[in-house]
Amino acid sequence: MYKKILLFGIPLALIVVAYLIFGRETTVDTASLTFTVSPSQFDIIVTTTGELQAENSEEIMGPEGLRRARIYTVKITDLIPEGTVVDSGDYVASLDRTELTRLLKENELEIQKVENQLKSTELDTTLSLRGSREELVNLKFAYEEGKIKLEQSKFEPPATIRQAEIDLLKSERSFEQAVENYEIKTEQAVTKMKEVESQLAKVRQTTQDLLDIANQFTVLAPKKGMVIYKKEWGGRKRQVGSEINPWDPGVATLPDLSKLISKVYINEVDISKVKVGQEAMIGIDAFPDKKIKGEVIKVANVGEQKPNSDAKVFEVQIRLEHSDSILKPSMTTSNQIFVNSFDSVLFVPIDAVFADKGQVVVYKKRSGSFKKTEVKTGESNENFVVITEGVEAGDIISLNRQE
Repeated sequence: MYKKILLFGIPLALIVVAYLIFGRETTVDTASLTFTVSPSQFDIIVTTTGELQAENSEEIMGPEGLRRARIYTVKITDLIPEGTVVDSGDYVASLDRTELTRLLKENELEIQKVENQLKSTELDTTLSLRGSREELVNLKFAYEEGKIKLEQSKFEPPATIRQAEIDLLKSERSFEQAVENYEIKTEQAVTKMKEVESQLAKVRQTTQDLLDIANQFTVLAPKKGMVIYKKEWGGRKRQVGSEINPWDPGVATLPDLSKLISKVYINEVDISKVKVGQEAMIGIDAFPDKKIKGEVIKVANVGEQKPNSDAKVFEVQIRLEHSDSILKPSMTTSNQIFVNSFDSVLFVPIDAVFADKGQVVVYKKRSGSFKKTEVKTGESNENFVVITEGVEAGDIISLNRQE
């Protein structure tokens, strides 16, 4: 377990040090503040602000099937206040029906159009096949008549018999061809009817889909819980006037308040220090005296662009050791992630370390004046840096560069 240390501002710390060194009657020269080196515990802590969220939550979704219905954006027209406790089936939000109504009217006209097309196709098919059937009847009569003529010509001269045979063959061929044509026409008519019927079924299904979706434009809670507005990309919460779409149809969430996390973003300089399993201390800005232990449970592998900045940040999730009834999602948090700790090491304020001609130096007091001294540095935190070589316990170090 890490021992907590206070990371106070350097100038104030040094004034306190000078006060203790020189006594109450001494006037501190703030232009030459000093720091006395002494071995102590050194904690490396990454500090950042964040926001409370439920570790698990269920989304309150807008209509399913928006993409199938060719509706790509829907505006939220009404939304109950955030923090409202709802039961399963309770009203949460209303969505704009303008585009839905337009599509329904458009589909009603399309249904009428296709129904008229179907009737026209049925009529054309009936008339066409009736003509073909009449032709078949006539050709069959001609064929039967040819058979009778051939039978009656058996006592006629051979030429007459031959002519009767030829006429019968022609009648037979014409009849068979007419039968084949009738079958083709029938098949074509059936195919055409099926195409129009399929088109009509498709338009009717689209209309039914729209009607089914229409029932979902009044958004209801799927279960009991506290309504928290969903955050859009960029961190803005959805509200009246916000738009949902088929790829992101969530309107709000119902968080499980029994397990809370603090969601923070760490800059790319410090992210390499943060690991899953590290301990943390979470402060709640709304309750300054409230401190809760936590543990890092997730560190993003890919950074994201910080709004209005070129800097990259990485999402980190810290699970709170326990929840509390006073804690609510979206509360601002102050977080300390304990990265490492060293016992009895020497360190100086970061402001006391300077770069000089390729060397790292501090100004150490010797014989009444400050002398430039090369040092080697180790780990650092926000305010201090460990000195591994070049200083000893009791050394007095200047915060200002000395000429």
